[in-house]
Amino acid sequence: MMILKAGTITAAALVAAMWQQPPATSVSSDLDVLQVRPNFFMIARAGGNIGVQVGPDGAVVVDAGSVDKAPAVIAAIKKLSDQPIRYVIDSGPDADHVGGNEQVAKAGRTILNVNNQSLGITNGGAATVVAAERVLFRMSAPTGEVSPFPAAAWPTETFFEPRRYMYFNDEGIEILQQPAAHTDGDSVVFFRRSDVVVAGDIIDTRHFPVVDVGRGGSIQGEIDALNRIVELAIPSIPLVWKKGGTKVIPGHGYILSQLDVAHYRDMVTISRDRTRHLISRKMTLDQVKAAAPTQGFTRRYGADSGPWTTNAFVEAVYSSLVQK
Repeated sequence: MMILKAGTITAAALVAAMWQQPPATSVSSDLDVLQVRPNFFMIARAGGNIGVQVGPDGAVVVDAGSVDKAPAVIAAIKKLSDQPIRYVIDSGPDADHVGGNEQVAKAGRTILNVNNQSLGITNGGAATVVAAERVLFRMSAPTGEVSPFPAAAWPTETFFEPRRYMYFNDEGIEILQQPAAHTDGDSVVFFRRSDVVVAGDIIDTRHFPVVDVGRGGSIQGEIDALNRIVELAIPSIPLVWKKGGTKVIPGHGYILSQLDVAHYRDMVTISRDRTRHLISRKMTLDQVKAAAPTQGFTRRYGADSGPWTTNAFVEAVYSSLVQK
């Protein structure tokens, strides 16, 4: 980072500027709404973080939050735009990201002609819910079994190819599938003109990333996805003192820069490499835990209790590497 020496601004001031978050455009007892770009917002405290692009064509919503937060999310979006919600894009299958699908979609209107069935599923005139095919598999169930989500919350438009795209509100939007990362149904959503990447639960700044091996996640897929985000994002160079560069919205936590994502990626990679080395020495899982492969990162990302602990992360990395 020798560029930090440019001009008369101190390195400390530059780092502080790069970490500064956008101001809240509205704050309520339920949600925080942050303006990321003139036409792009992040809704926080809705379960998972939500990205909202607004414009003359309508609103595009990335993730719908949890089911209990859906009414507040809908109210917040209506304050951001007088145009209908047209698309809900699911970044993954977790309940705190897709639980609000049904309510948020029904609050919008499809851009398709509902009388022309050849144009695809129209969700009864509601907004189209787009997701990777594996998200639908995770949200539904085989015939005769109980589905974890009601059918009205399922994606209405799925894809299996690596990249799905659209051009909406005068902006290219890319949905980039990231197989076997947090789960087997993750997608990164890149808004090209806004220069915003919505990463979903591939990134969670509250703790070590959740690698859900039981639902197809893997440590290598997680690192591959983080590398993809680093490649998509551009730092604020050469004018590093400006609040420029790509904004990355994680599944939970604060808005990131490319440098932040690179640091997060490095932390995950180092933890993976240390664990792999310990496995090569024929250590058991308990021995690997005792060797503390996350040392140096535990104070920032670790936890001894809660839904995702340091031990759970080490177990997931170990299991993923052993399976491979």
